[in-house]
Amino acid sequence: MRKYETIFIAHPSLDEEGVSALTERFKGVIENGGGTVTDVDLWGKRRLAYEIQKVNEGTYVLIHFESDPELPKELDRIYRITDGVLRHIIVVLEK
Repeated sequence: MRKYETIFIAHPSLDEEGVSALTERFKGVIENGGGTVTDVDLWGKRRLAYEIQKVNEGTYVLIHFESDPELPKELDRIYRITDGVLRHIIVVLEK
């Protein structure tokens, strides 16, 4: 199992419950795919460095997890089709 971290930026129109629902959805994808979530860190609403879809701010959420190499591909697919996610990235952590 490899260690990964992923961060996504949620649309600022989502309230705290909406961001929490997105976070739980992504945690579910990881856990149903055989991975384990080790840490979730809500960074809160921050100003973006540049506009994304005419939006200047977003809510950042960082998730650390461990999984097999196939799971990040599925998580990336889910990020892409989920409304409310402005940007995302998944990174393999070095040993």
